[in-house]
Amino acid sequence: MGMLVEGVWREIPRDTKSTGGAFVRAESAFRDRVSEPEARRYRLYVSKSCPWAHRTLVVRALKGLEKAIAVSYADPYMGENGWQFPDGYLHQLYAKAKPGYTGRVTVPVLWDEKEARIVNNESSEIIRMLNRDFDRLARRTLADLYPEKRRREIDWLNDRIYRTVNNGVYRAGFATAQDKYEEAVTELFRTLDWLEKRLKKRKWLCGSYFTEADVRLFTTLVRFDAVYYSHFKCNLRRLVDYPNLWRYTRRVYALPGVAKTVDMAQIKAHYYRSMKQINPTQIVPKGPLLDFSLH
Repeated sequence: MGMLVEGVWREIPRDTKSTGGAFVRAESAFRDRVSEPEARRYRLYVSKSCPWAHRTLVVRALKGLEKAIAVSYADPYMGENGWQFPDGYLHQLYAKAKPGYTGRVTVPVLWDEKEARIVNNESSEIIRMLNRDFDRLARRTLADLYPEKRRREIDWLNDRIYRTVNNGVYRAGFATAQDKYEEAVTELFRTLDWLEKRLKKRKWLCGSYFTEADVRLFTTLVRFDAVYYSHFKCNLRRLVDYPNLWRYTRRVYALPGVAKTVDMAQIKAHYYRSMKQINPTQIVPKGPLLDFSLH
């Protein structure tokens, strides 16, 4: 794992000693908005394996923005130079956008081709831009994913799910101290148990209304049994052991365009091959065999 230091790429591993063995995620550095939603002006740099980048692909598909917003896909294997794309490394794009930049180099990136700049690299903000800013370019009609009257509930759901589920699996997987790992896993499954009960009589997290909270939860759940259960040691229960959560995940998967955004082979290849500190043999497991289709 490397990072840019004053515009130069360096192999610097994550430091968990200073946090007592806990994984702490760095804040995203580019937080601007699109200046003018023109077709083909903006490009997403993503990895199909990354759940944060996957959020943007899901909303892009649900809105039918495939022709309006181009996508560059990273190689699933992330080596010593970080995310690699057909035309180079992602850290080169960061250095071009902000000479002298110091920080981690992450996906997704929303890139402005016209101004040659990174607009934003925070997935939660990018999906809100895709939700409304590009409406006139959308080929599918989709209800607002962040409606005014439901924002308080959505924000509340997002906060808990981010802390204990989306980032919770990483807090477990990247922990280097037993107590930090157990704390993360306990909070993760406490929330999954709570979500299982919440979805007993609800179609979506906010009842009958599909929102960005569902997008954000889905991209973690769809990876759970194949990656987080074993690779990140989140193995108290599998997703398929939760009837309501499992049905809910398959329901999101069945929405228009979503299935095409899920590439389980790339997901597994990235996690098991790229994270040698967790899986030094880099062997990718054959299972589990998962069928996300609704029956």
